Amino acid sequence: MRTALVLGGSMAGLMAARVLSDHAERVVIVEADDLDTDGARPGVPQMVQVHVLLDMGGIQLERWFPGLIRELANDGAVLSDGDRLHQYLDGVRKPQVTGFQLVSATRPFIETRVRRRVLARENVTVLRGRVDGLRFTGNRVSGAYYLPIGADRDGREELSADLVVDATGRGSRLGAWLEAAGWQAPPLERMRIELGYATAFFGRGEELPDVTISQNLGGPPAAGQPLVDMGVIAEVEGGRWMVLLANYADQRPTRDPEEFLVRCGKLAAEPFREVAARCEMLGEVAVHSVADSRRRDFGRLDRFPAGLVAVGDAVAAFNPVYGQGMASATLHASCLSTFLRSGASLDEPAWDYFRRVRVVVDAAWQLSTLGDLALPHVNGPYPPGYRFASWYTERFLAATITDREVNRIFVDVVNMREHPRLLTRPSTMLRVAKALRGQKGSAHRA
Repeated sequence: MRTALVLGGSMAGLMAARVLSDHAERVVIVEADDLDTDGARPGVPQMVQVHVLLDMGGIQLERWFPGLIRELANDGAVLSDGDRLHQYLDGVRKPQVTGFQLVSATRPFIETRVRRRVLARENVTVLRGRVDGLRFTGNRVSGAYYLPIGADRDGREELSADLVVDATGRGSRLGAWLEAAGWQAPPLERMRIELGYATAFFGRGEELPDVTISQNLGGPPAAGQPLVDMGVIAEVEGGRWMVLLANYADQRPTRDPEEFLVRCGKLAAEPFREVAARCEMLGEVAVHSVADSRRRDFGRLDRFPAGLVAVGDAVAAFNPVYGQGMASATLHASCLSTFLRSGASLDEPAWDYFRRVRVVVDAAWQLSTLGDLALPHVNGPYPPGYRFASWYTERFLAATITDREVNRIFVDVVNMREHPRLLTRPSTMLRVAKALRGQKGSAHRA
């Protein structure tokens, strides 16, 4: 392969560029934001929100950038194992689980170091500009058009490539570009969630000496009751707490710092009350909203041009409270690597790549949307077997409160180390039933 073209310099785009650098003589990233800075990119409005790198994301980053996790830690990121991760469900702390590792830092901190590693590859370059369509030759994509920063439509330029990767995010215009050239757009599935979340920094002291990350989740509310705020506290670089609150529809948090503190103080999980009461808020509250989860199902297409793939949010963008975004991007990159190493012809549609990515997407989509469908304001689409899945999930989560092994299964699935099918294996279901019987027995004895 002579030239590979990556449209977008997001984490997904950077990971794709790293993979492609092993297969192409030249890799070109087209990105509107300045990738030479260490700060937040204007094109990523959620850049200042909490980003915790799930265990599988860390494993994949270390695969492609050996020593990166240690570099992140040496520069100030916080590595959290099970002993320092405190999980709460409806205010009840779950049993601790070990054997995995999370990386907590601000997204600019992580992305900057990944970007440095990618751009240090001799065959990777960046062009600043806005992608303005795909270039087609016969039955394949042969490049893309872009507008250099500051240029008008008359300054439109074209780039040739043997493979084009769409990494332009959840707002990707890939479907429109395909339809304009006479191809079918991949079906777009959306689930409206009306999520809003707010993040604030606090100075870190000695208030929570054995905690680096704390998570607070709530089960479905009783009829007529409001949803409890979800929350994450993560220690990040600079000796700070980064605190996130999230809720839905008309209960979404605002920029008001007093409201933020009050909402933290109302959570049943003690770490949130401690930080709100004892730590100084640093700066303003940043808010972000997400209208829907969405996925583009390339597997439902009958025909597709050669020389084109998509990665990251351009394939699927999930409810961000589950933290799957960066880990999914790293797994998409590994799918791309497997596809290229297989020797598949770039003159044929990349069906094998999309089949592999669909496994990753299906797993993450199943996990996030099942939780979303339990929300009172979400009205589908409901998958087959949803009623049983919802009934069982409620009981599974209840079992994680008292049974360490059930919680370990939950942690493995959430961290994308295991497929969600593990949740419904007969051995798991038996374990859940045993845990619930134990809870009933304890309640009777009490």
